[in-house]
Amino acid sequence: MDHSRAPVLEALQEFRRRGDVVFGPPGHKQGRGTDPRVAEVLGLDVFRSDVLSLNGLDDRRESQGVLEQAQELMADAVGADRAFFSTCGSSLSVKTAMLSVAGPGEKLLLSRNAHKSVIAAVIINGVEPIWVHPKFDAERHMAHPPEPDDVRDRLREHPDAKGMLLITPTELGSCADIRGVADVCHAADVPLIVDEAWGAHLPFHPDLPAWGMDADADLVVTSVHKMGGAIEQSSVFHLQHDRVAADVLKQREDLLGTTSASSLVYAALDGWRRQMAEQGHELLRTALRRAERLRAALDELPGLRVMGEEIVREGLAAEFDPLKIVVDVRDLGITGMQAAEWLRAERHVDVGGSDSCRISASITHSDDDETEKILLDALRSLVDGADSIERQRPVRLPEPRALELEQAVLPRAAFFGPAEQVPAERAVGRISAETISPYPPGVPVVAPGEVITEEIVDYLRSGIEHGFLVSDAADPSLESFRVLTRP
Repeated sequence: MDHSRAPVLEALQEFRRRGDVVFGPPGHKQGRGTDPRVAEVLGLDVFRSDVLSLNGLDDRRESQGVLEQAQELMADAVGADRAFFSTCGSSLSVKTAMLSVAGPGEKLLLSRNAHKSVIAAVIINGVEPIWVHPKFDAERHMAHPPEPDDVRDRLREHPDAKGMLLITPTELGSCADIRGVADVCHAADVPLIVDEAWGAHLPFHPDLPAWGMDADADLVVTSVHKMGGAIEQSSVFHLQHDRVAADVLKQREDLLGTTSASSLVYAALDGWRRQMAEQGHELLRTALRRAERLRAALDELPGLRVMGEEIVREGLAAEFDPLKIVVDVRDLGITGMQAAEWLRAERHVDVGGSDSCRISASITHSDDDETEKILLDALRSLVDGADSIERQRPVRLPEPRALELEQAVLPRAAFFGPAEQVPAERAVGRISAETISPYPPGVPVVAPGEVITEEIVDYLRSGIEHGFLVSDAADPSLESFRVLTRP
């Protein structure tokens, strides 16, 4: 296929060339009504390119096939049979993917280290989750993806499960054996969905971890805004084989998706695919070398421990994404959250993520020599200035097994059931009626229907003292918990 083409961008360019006067949405009329104070910040071109797909990029009957052509080019670029754009982010795409495989009351295997959007999908879709627990790394206090044997064991216990949802890479770059899990699923004649939100770049360079389509997954969801070059909310479904029907996927997406899709998202996805198809190998080769230099330089700094391929050698993960710079700062006597706040306040550097142990930074094709130097200099300054950061009592990190909570009630029943707010000390032993997700990364520590334990309350409360953000809890301070009312 001709990857120099960008059908959405070309249609948008033609729309602007014609100078059409629109008497329908959006109401700003391609920027004519935009407040100049808004345009000063966002730029008028954003509004000039904000048009409806129908009677804008294409006609009412979509006879020009603008979007369809763009999606065909995307599928060809990454080796999928079909690709579908989504403008609602992968949080909604994952819900759609799950609903395409399992319906209300049916079982679906799920990695328990899933993002909160997966828990939300369980609640909305009404599926029965069969949790596949990740491999916990007690020394680093992080979860790596489950292994094929873990999936095989759960499928044997639940042969009526409709499929498996695997999260890989994690937000920290830890990757699963996708092909191994796919083989297990296909032996049981069920599909494998891969939530590859952090892996949009993987198809475009052989030195990166395995890409879901190449590893025989059936349905892969990517967030192109995370490690790619599209704007926020840019997501793509990639589909192959016949275990998930394309028409079913489209119907489920129509059920959950917006009817006012953003031309800005479509255009950004289209343009990013063209860039990667034409230049991706070279751009990512440069990014890989940059990450390698950064990792080597940071390894020399006292008090920093940089994660890398050792997690593969230790048998904790199948692969590691080298473009994720993951730095444990505990030897500096501070938390990752403190480090992130110091870097923003003192060096105007915003890292990609932080928790009680570490900070992380994503290196993409967008970085250059200047941003490489800025990050390295900022972390050198952090090492030099760490003694000036106030010491705090450590977060009370639970043992790995303490994170595997008992699922006493199905998440949907617990979330919509009769509930009450009780003080934290009275929540122990009660069934949660809410999702509790320290953010980032947004992986729930407690899901609806799980039994709250003393270790989990201690962990979360001590984390709040250190700066955990828990936006989904009814009481973000966690002085109280929302639990099911006792009969």
